[in-house]
This record gives sequence, C-alpha cells and structure tokens, in this order.
Amino acid sequence: MKSKPFESIKNRYTKLAPALNEKTRRRWAAVEAEEIGYGGIAAVAKATGLTPRTIRNGIKELNGGEVIDTNKQRKAGGGRKASVAKQPKLLEALENLVEPYSSGDPMKPLRWTCKSTYSLSDELQRQGFTISPTVVRGLLKELGYSLQSNRKRFEGKQSPDRNAQFEYIANATEEFQKRGCPVISVDAKKKELVGNYANAGKEWQKENDPIEVEAYDFINKELGKVTPYGTYDVTHNSGWVNVGTDSDTAQFAVRSIQRWWEELGEQMYPESREILIMADGGGSNGSRNRLWKKSLQEWANKEDLKIMVCHFPPGTSKWNKIEHRMFCHITRNWRGKPLTSHEVIINLIGSTTTKKGLKIGVGLDSQKYAKGIKVTDSEMDSLSIEYADFHGEWNYIISPQC
Repeated sequence: MKSKPFESIKNRYTKLAPALNEKTRRRWAAVEAEEIGYGGIAAVAKATGLTPRTIRNGIKELNGGEVIDTNKQRKAGGGRKASVAKQPKLLEALENLVEPYSSGDPMKPLRWTCKSTYSLSDELQRQGFTISPTVVRGLLKELGYSLQSNRKRFEGKQSPDRNAQFEYIANATEEFQKRGCPVISVDAKKKELVGNYANAGKEWQKENDPIEVEAYDFINKELGKVTPYGTYDVTHNSGWVNVGTDSDTAQFAVRSIQRWWEELGEQMYPESREILIMADGGGSNGSRNRLWKKSLQEWANKEDLKIMVCHFPPGTSKWNKIEHRMFCHITRNWRGKPLTSHEVIINLIGSTTTKKGLKIGVGLDSQKYAKGIKVTDSEMDSLSIEYADFHGEWNYIISPQC
C-alpha cells in the first residue's frame, strides 16, 4: 500500500479548499483516497473533515458511475436544515438522557453518559424524533461531552451508593437554585512550578522558532510552586481562582472560598444567607478533614451563613463540575506557555474565557498556612453541624453560632 502521511494530505487540502466547489472537492478527495489504496477513504476523511460517504460518491463518479449534482451546486447556506432547527425539543430530550436523572436542567452539576450514540439515537427515535447516531455524536460534542478513556487515578473502593449520592447532590442543587441561593463547585488544581519550565501542549509560534525552556524541572527556590484553588458558580458560569504560594491546607481552601464570596458572591447573591458547596471527598476540603469543618464554622459565624456541604463519593472526583467547566479551560489557555512568574499565571487565568461566557476572577494569596494543625474532639463537639440521614459523612450543614 502506498503511504500518504496525514499532514501531507491535510496541507494539500488546506491550500486547495478555497478554490474547490462541492463536485471538485469530492473528486479531489476520491483521487487521494484511490492513490492510497486500502484505508484511503478513512485517511482522507480524517485529514479533510469530509465524510466517507462524500468520498465514496467521488470515487463512484470517477469510475463512471452515477454522476451526483453534476450541473448544479448548492448555494451558500443550502442543504438540509439542522435537526435541532426542525425538531426544537430534540436537544432537551438528548440532555435528559445524559443527565444524572431526567429533569432537563442544563445547569446540573453532574452530567455523564454511559450510552453509545446508537442506543441514544434509538431511544430518541422511540420518543418520536428523527435522528441518526452521527447527529447524536455531533450534538453531544456541542453540549460539551466527549468520549473519555479510563484515567489511572484509583481513589479508593467504589461506594454502592455512588449514584444515589449524585442524585442527592442534584436535588440539593435544584432546591438551592430555586431559592436563588449560590451553588459552588470547589477544588484545588494541581500544583504548578513557577519558572521557565516546559508546559504541556502546543502553541502557535513562528516555524522553527519554539520557546526555549529549562531542560530539567528543578524547583526555583525563589519562585517555588503555586496551588490554584478554584470556586465555580454553576448558576452564573463564573468563578474565582485563589493562587496560593504556600501549603494547600483546609484553612487555605476555606480562605479561597471566602475570597470568591468577598469578590463575587456577595454581589451576585445579596439576599442569600445559604450556600451549597460541592467538594471532593479528599484533600484539603475532604469529608474527614476536621480543620475543613472548623474553618467553615468560623466563616459561617463571621458572615452569618448557613453552609451545606455535599462531598463526592470515593473515586468520583473528576465528576466535580469545576473540572469540566473551569479548570480544563484554564489548562487550554496556558498550554505551551511557560509559567515564568506569578504575574504571568494571574494574567493567563484571568484572561480565560469561553464561547458560553465563562468569566474568571483571580488573585494571588501570599499568606502562610501552617501544616499539621490538630482539631480536638471537644472542638469538633462544639461545632454547629447537622449531619444528613443519608451518608452524613458526605452531606452536612454548618449553621452560624449566635
């Protein structure tokens, strides 16, 4: 089989595409595919974005078969109308199938799908819609879903009540949003070295002129590391990142949430005295972290806030909303850019936006946070905590102490 590198085909198509119409485009693709031989259709489709069916039609024409649309080309904007435009409730129905349970609320904090595009299209067809697996795939991408491979991050034994906890959090979220109260997703992003070090990803640069970075990632004692701790408001699609220069402790986690409240939350929810926090089960905001609960109590007392906390069960931290709605966009925004200083990090985080209007506030936190602080049994007993009947270790309310 003759081999044609993917990039070679892609480059040729990029140069020719502006001069091609529908007919010449599919026939050019057909010639490329036949030149490759076995696997050519798939290779050309991947390099050009054309569908395999289009390329097959081109091959059919070249070999003397039925000529398709020989004498006329579609006008700009021609072709079949989008499925969503013709079926207004289609998108809502698809979202209902991939929500934790059917409610149709697009701001739900937990969204996943274990169904194939074929089973989803079958179910939608049973509901009376006209749709194919290919269209389902495209719609899922528009909604922010993608095929996810297994992640090597074992976080403990899976709880049999995992899905029940997801639904518990979803119910709590709906209740808080109906009352106009804030619902936030919190987490600490991985620590980052500050300095002229390689950063994963690629960025547009002049050809053969890459940014030069240090060969080894030996920590710069002067600049050290930073821990970006994020607070994401699921209702307003906005957040705050507190960039800490010291240890990632429970006090740092709560201080980060406080900064969100002071900078954004109080202005967005001036009448609310309740807040729902969705957090991972471990780390500085873990369900077993006593200092986390004590620090939240101190904040509740200071701001006269009733704080409900819902933790994700073991092994599910990547379902935390902040991972897919804020952190991933920050990572994409600074890909391929060395994080050379605190100022660079602050600017890159603060300039992160999305087409859906994500806005992120950011600040540097140079405060020192002591490690190893112990919270005694008597201190725990003095806290005003109400544990839920369902997995009280995951779900609890901390009320202000008068």
